[in-house]
Amino acid sequence: MRHSSLARGQGEGVQDWLDEKLPISRKNAAEVVFEDLRRAILSGRIPVGSRLPSEEKLGRSYGVSRPIIREAMRSLQTLGLTRARSGSGSFVISDRQQADLAFGDVTARDLIEARPHIEIPAAGLAALRRTPEQLSRLLALCDQMERQVASLTWVGLDSEFHGLIAQAGQNALFARIVAESRDALQKQSELVNMMADRRMASNAEHRLIAAAIADGDEAAAQDAMQRHLDRVARAVAGITGGA
Repeated sequence: MRHSSLARGQGEGVQDWLDEKLPISRKNAAEVVFEDLRRAILSGRIPVGSRLPSEEKLGRSYGVSRPIIREAMRSLQTLGLTRARSGSGSFVISDRQQADLAFGDVTARDLIEARPHIEIPAAGLAALRRTPEQLSRLLALCDQMERQVASLTWVGLDSEFHGLIAQAGQNALFARIVAESRDALQKQSELVNMMADRRMASNAEHRLIAAAIADGDEAAAQDAMQRHLDRVARAVAGITGGA
């Protein structure tokens, strides 16, 4: 009986919180939904053990589509705040963010430690070995990212940009490692842009990398990539508290 009463109380608390929601009209709707849910969980407004409303119900409350809700929910799971249970929905499992973010079997620390050893030399090689077609696509990706409003679409373009640089370096091992890391890189990029909104800064950094590759300047390409990765690492540290 006590367990039933507790679950009922949690459910009522979630419903009270949900009833206060107003429709969202901003373009970065997924970020707004994510931050609202994150704050509600961290503050205890949505207590640990609670089952979150369905994607459909959350979508109606916020006035957004289910894909936007799904995008926000993925980032909550990455932070270790929620867990999806097959056939049962998503549950709050913690009111504290994980010290090290996990993207499947790869952590944020793994990426931060490994990427400089792969992507910095790959950028230098791309400056020396890229084909005209690869350069054209690289510059087109910069154009697309600068025009893109949708966070998830931008993340996909960002992933393609880094993968293309590894391919343009014409080192099969570098290209394979970046390709195999693509899922983890996309999840990290999605979360960083959800919480730190680094898209404009990343766009400028990507331009500098692409310009150095276009000029055939190996040292400048390596330096631009190093600066970019350093700033991503700082953004991740800001999310995890420096873990």
